Amino acid sequence: MLGKIYMYLFFFMLLFTIFIYVNDKKILDAKEEKIENLQEKLSEAEIKNEALTSENLSLNYFSLAQNEEAISYFDNLSINAVELASAVEDEIIGRNKAGEDNDLVPFKGMEGVMRINKVKVLNHKWIIADFTDGTYWGEVLISYEIDKENNLNFTTEKSFLYPVE
Repeated sequence: MLGKIYMYLFFFMLLFTIFIYVNDKKILDAKEEKIENLQEKLSEAEIKNEALTSENLSLNYFSLAQNEEAISYFDNLSINAVELASAVEDEIIGRNKAGEDNDLVPFKGMEGVMRINKVKVLNHKWIIADFTDGTYWGEVLISYEIDKENNLNFTTEKSFLYPVE
């Protein structure tokens, strides 16, 4: 009788061990598959990140923040280039007055007043901006300089309107 109990206990332990082994194997395989999937996603994300970083560097090529020569130009004048870029943007946007066209835009508003919406300081001499009156829109190339009293002077160089379709 005691032998049969040990035999049943042995078979039960054997079945229990096989059950635990199979169950743990399934869990381990599922975790390994999940890890492999996550590693694939990570490598895809790293490739995408490298491409976006390269594209971002390419897009920011014409930017005061990335132009060492322009920054050096302002450093020689004891002017902080980052603060100047903000001041230039604020000054240009600040010329958008209620009921009046922005004086840097050489076109009169046809469906409203012409306002400059977006400004990008390209280097130590040039700015590009887009403008619109709500229906018509275009871009303007502006040159700027700083006089001896540290005042900003703007000159509209070129501009164009996009055709309305």
